[in-house]
Amino acid sequence: MSAEATVLVVMGVAGVGKSTLGAALAERLGWPFQEGDALHPAANIAKMRAGHPLIDADRWPWLDAIGAWIDDQLDKNQSGVITCSALKRAYRDRLATGRPGVTFVFIELDQAAVAARMAARKGHFMPPSLLASQFADLEPPGPDEPVIVVDGAAAIAAQVEAVVRRLAPSTPSGSPSLYG
Repeated sequence: MSAEATVLVVMGVAGVGKSTLGAALAERLGWPFQEGDALHPAANIAKMRAGHPLIDADRWPWLDAIGAWIDDQLDKNQSGVITCSALKRAYRDRLATGRPGVTFVFIELDQAAVAARMAARKGHFMPPSLLASQFADLEPPGPDEPVIVVDGAAAIAAQVEAVVRRLAPSTPSGSPSLYG
């Protein structure tokens, strides 16, 4: 792997397993971990807790806070892992533009499986009633984006291994192949 820092943005709809995978990746790689939900303004949390989906105007300050965390890591040439739904291309562009060290880890899982996970979890501010709005907003990453896609139905250990394999040097220059 090159000497440049990499920040993994573990993304997907609410309840897909971003926090679990992000923490596991950070532990495996020895990188700092930031729970993206912790960077939400209080007003966003209150809105979601009340059952109202966020709109773009709500998300921009949050995305900027995530971007600031990414910048701090990259400025220190320190790799890291952060969670962020990053549902729309515009959000991912806001996080990746001018930050060549950013790679998204997209957790794919169908709506029924995510709904079952959300129904089983306790104490999270995001109610299961907002899941449909998450899937409605989701624009899966395209092949031209720096993304690693993982199967959300796979065991966490298998998801971690899939990401680590993709981060391993895979080209003669030693640069990881992150597209596709």
